[in-house]
Amino acid sequence: MGDTVKLYIDGRWVGDDSNGKIAVINPATGQSLYAVYSAHKENLRDAVKSAERAFKTWSIMPGQQRARILEQTAERLIERRDAIAIALTTEQGKPIGEAKGEVEAAIQSFKWAARQATASNKLSYSDGPDNYQQQTCIEPVGVVAGFSPWNFPAMLSARKIASALAAGCCIIIKPAEETPATAAALAEALHDAGLPAGVLSMVFGNPAEISEYLINAEAVRKVSLTGSSAVGKILARMAAETLTPCILELGGHAPVLIFDDVDIDQTAKTLAIFKFRNAGQVCVSPSRFFVHAKIVDEFTEKFVKYTSELVVGDGIDVSTNVGPLAHERRVNDVGDLVEDAKNKGARCLLGGHKLNRAGYFYAPTVLTDVPANAELMQTEIFGPVAVLSTFDDIDDVLKRANDVPYGLASYLFTQNQSTIDYVRPRLDVGLVSINITTPILENVPFGGVKESGYGYEGGVIGLQSFQHFKLIHRG
Repeated sequence: MGDTVKLYIDGRWVGDDSNGKIAVINPATGQSLYAVYSAHKENLRDAVKSAERAFKTWSIMPGQQRARILEQTAERLIERRDAIAIALTTEQGKPIGEAKGEVEAAIQSFKWAARQATASNKLSYSDGPDNYQQQTCIEPVGVVAGFSPWNFPAMLSARKIASALAAGCCIIIKPAEETPATAAALAEALHDAGLPAGVLSMVFGNPAEISEYLINAEAVRKVSLTGSSAVGKILARMAAETLTPCILELGGHAPVLIFDDVDIDQTAKTLAIFKFRNAGQVCVSPSRFFVHAKIVDEFTEKFVKYTSELVVGDGIDVSTNVGPLAHERRVNDVGDLVEDAKNKGARCLLGGHKLNRAGYFYAPTVLTDVPANAELMQTEIFGPVAVLSTFDDIDDVLKRANDVPYGLASYLFTQNQSTIDYVRPRLDVGLVSINITTPILENVPFGGVKESGYGYEGGVIGLQSFQHFKLIHRG
């Protein structure tokens, strides 16, 4: 890698004195690690031209050949997974155990995509009334512009790349500048697996300039973004000018409904661990906890206890449970939300402040009595803050759970099947997780509603987002 992470364009690693450089910071120390080259317009032009050229052959390559490259990519990642996990933790901050799990998820994405690459590309129907034949030919849409975030730089980049390639598309992806070495490891594995030049390009740099250039490129036929709702709106407006369809997996503000028939101790422990995974920097992270009035005191006591026992530190240390936030602006943003809530009457049961140490650490925080007009009740927190409140009426809590602009994930804890049947269809979200906090796997589609976006990523439905269904009539 050297001192500067390079761009990957048309099968080559590029970057020289004509490119700007962006410093990459270790969030656990605040110290510079290395730099990443910033793409200029000539780089972007080369990426688009090479993708357009490569699409002519990649799109018609037999599925077995595409599958072989995807399988070999997974094998290269398996060989390098420990080193990639260390790079991920060093760049992004999450505990090393979480980083290893994320790299494994990236590997599984390529394995799953390899199996899908050999699926049938035709659908046949009964003959028409005049004995003409009807058939649907499934074809790749073309060149994809992908944008992936810093919170899961291996998994989310892998899912976009793997599905697009399995569908027969070429993809130009812009991962986050905060975590370039992690993303570049995916490009390196694909290159070493024999991916033809131009099928994948990976660029870093100014997000506004890159998104504007790629989305307006005539060759780009699909946009796939995982990011904030604010950025999603900007890209959607941009794509609307050319009617380029988008897949937008955006922000969330997940409610957790905890009824009075749960195992209080186990539920509090499970949710304390899950809430502060990746320091709360997860789009599906639970943030608004609605606890039944009959158990709220006991649950709160236990939740605060288990949260206080989490070890905060450098993610490289295996004893760490909660790492730093990804960069200084996250510390400031989270701090501003917490201070606003406290100024409006919220009680802070734990944390509520930046830690006095090097790096970008914010203490795991538990708030209660947060008023409805506090900014964090309507804004994605994306940090280590849990908001606890109480309820005793099921329809009231459903109204409160849905009363945000977001609709990505939700969580329900109860042993009563009637409660599950009543609550599940009334939560206006893309995911209802019942009595579990398991990750979303690569073989299922996932997407949000409202300002959490539209379209689906993952599973066969997500892969079909990169395909066009051409109807054929034949006499």
